[in-house]
Amino acid sequence: MADGGGTASTDRSTHLHDLPDGVLLQTFSLIIDVRTRNSVSRTCRKWYSLERSTRTNLSLRGNIRDLFLLPTCFPSISHLDLSLLSPWGHHPADFHLLTRRFLLAFPSVVSLTIYARAAAMVPNWPNLRHVALVRWHPRPNQPPGFDLSPLLSSCPNLTSLDLSRFYCWPEDIPAALASHPSAAESLTHLDLLCSAASEGYRSSELVAIATACPNLRRLLVPCVFNPRFFDFVGDDAILAVAAACPNLSLLHLADPLTLSASREIPDSTTTPRDDSRITRAGLQGLFSALPLLEDLTLDLCHDVVDSGEALEVLSRRCPRIRSLKFGRFQGVCRAAGLHLDGVAVCGGLRNLCIKNSDDLSDSSLATIARGCRQLSRFEIHGCALVSETGIKRLAAVLRSTLKEVMISDCRNLDAASSLRALGPIRDRIERLHIDCIWEKPGTLPAEVATDDLDCDDDEFEFDEEGMSSKKCRYSDQNNLYDNGGSEFWCKTFNRLRYLSLWLPAGELLSPLPESGLENCPELEEISIKVEGDCRTCPRPAQPVFGLSSLALYTKLSKMKLDCGEAIGYALTAPTGHMDLSLWERFYLHGIGDLNLHELDYWPLQDKEVNQRSLSLPASGLIQGCLSLRKLFIHGTANEHFMRFFLEIPDLRDVQLREDYYPAPDNDMSTEMRVDSCSRFEDALNRRPIRD
Repeated sequence: MADGGGTASTDRSTHLHDLPDGVLLQTFSLIIDVRTRNSVSRTCRKWYSLERSTRTNLSLRGNIRDLFLLPTCFPSISHLDLSLLSPWGHHPADFHLLTRRFLLAFPSVVSLTIYARAAAMVPNWPNLRHVALVRWHPRPNQPPGFDLSPLLSSCPNLTSLDLSRFYCWPEDIPAALASHPSAAESLTHLDLLCSAASEGYRSSELVAIATACPNLRRLLVPCVFNPRFFDFVGDDAILAVAAACPNLSLLHLADPLTLSASREIPDSTTTPRDDSRITRAGLQGLFSALPLLEDLTLDLCHDVVDSGEALEVLSRRCPRIRSLKFGRFQGVCRAAGLHLDGVAVCGGLRNLCIKNSDDLSDSSLATIARGCRQLSRFEIHGCALVSETGIKRLAAVLRSTLKEVMISDCRNLDAASSLRALGPIRDRIERLHIDCIWEKPGTLPAEVATDDLDCDDDEFEFDEEGMSSKKCRYSDQNNLYDNGGSEFWCKTFNRLRYLSLWLPAGELLSPLPESGLENCPELEEISIKVEGDCRTCPRPAQPVFGLSSLALYTKLSKMKLDCGEAIGYALTAPTGHMDLSLWERFYLHGIGDLNLHELDYWPLQDKEVNQRSLSLPASGLIQGCLSLRKLFIHGTANEHFMRFFLEIPDLRDVQLREDYYPAPDNDMSTEMRVDSCSRFEDALNRRPIRD
């Protein structure tokens, strides 16, 4: 025990401030959540400057009138997104002042995303290497390629051009690239897959693009594959692309119809289809010419017959292939015997998407699972022969790797059977999409026959808690499939964080928990898409959609509710029908019961008048969600309806985005007037935020 006159201790406690700046910089750079970063930066001035210096990506929000609020504390920003500035999609008033302020605040930008109406600022960053242009408004009446000429002429270091959200005509791109050959030759990434494109690129245009950009490593283009059209894309065109761009590692060629926001559901049994002019020989030549290929998408609306042998060539000629997506490919895996064939030979695949393959069967899925043991993402769409048994067999074999599954538009798979089929990976899956079809003709019962589950190579081993560590054959494990596997597999989706749902117009959401999704303790984000013609569907059996049934997911904080492809009457509806305001009341009822922090909402539309406007009932119901911090309406709204949102106490970010084609462009309407949006934003910013 020290005496009363002892000397003072020379020990000094260690503090976080004693860490070297290099360690703090590395630590701060590992923080992903933006709000956490902001909290860290408020600790002290030193941490503030260090944290701000680690930011390399920034997406700016706010009104361009308030330039005095422009942040100047991010000297290291290299990736800047200006496409969401308010008022959204409008022409800035003073380009020179705006450009000068942005250059002073962000001098190191090399990647820029910007709305096309403000693209005049782009040439002021001469070191840009990546540019993404955004435009949803109708194309102005200008010569082909006029919009892109200033960009290509003033950015000599440009290597990546993203036009996936830029509405233009197909003739614009070849004309712009031909006018600036040096800029075209330096491009290594070109993305033209715009969902607003009503027409694809024809054979001559596709070849012209590939010839002008010989150094491309990533190419994404919508193409005209329909053989009834003039100058369609066939074998000659894809072989010319491969010859012009031999270094391609990513190639996405898709029919424009597959990019549409609405789902096309053709009936192959009653609707005749033509074969495409993409043949087995053409595919083999394509794969042989692209040895560096890692990611391939060929999404067509016309059949590619006997594709299995070509896919085997893909495995041999393109050993780096990791992601594969194809639509209307027939014969992708015959599964005729015990040997692997077709796509099952591609053993290095991590991502596989099969769309509208009429002869894909449960046995095909079992063979694919045996051959592609590294799959982490699997998507199946419009495969009529696949049933619950096939998905369950695939999930059991790929239990150790499969993290993301998407099942849509399969005739024998409704919501309940899809969820039962995922029993083997219920405790491992992280992202999931299913169609909320509660009753379907021809759906297999829960007790699926297991006589056909015997496969010599289908052996698997479990090492998780509660699972058998003994290797077993499917034929010896009938109890795995009895009662949907509920006695054997884990009953909880322990790791599911993202859930995507598709519902036809008028269908209810409330049966979802009872179908097998009652236990999702980690679910954070949900995306709901409603599609169909509300004018022809009967009145719903219940007065509410069922959003309140999602309240059992306690961690759910982010929602996307997309009713943009649900069509109704914007004006007075005929007798016996509901107008859009009543449908919005139906779909949004109960949203106040959810603890949401972020909401993206696409209002229902009336295509005849091109109106997607928030109604009075919708505004009132969204106002009841008191936990919201961010609200994005992908449509228009009257100013007095927007005022309802000022009653949400912690709401700090609201924006109207007409990010669909054609975006309305009429300043005389009170629903999109710039002054109205500015007044609302001023009122929102004047409110005190508790945290």
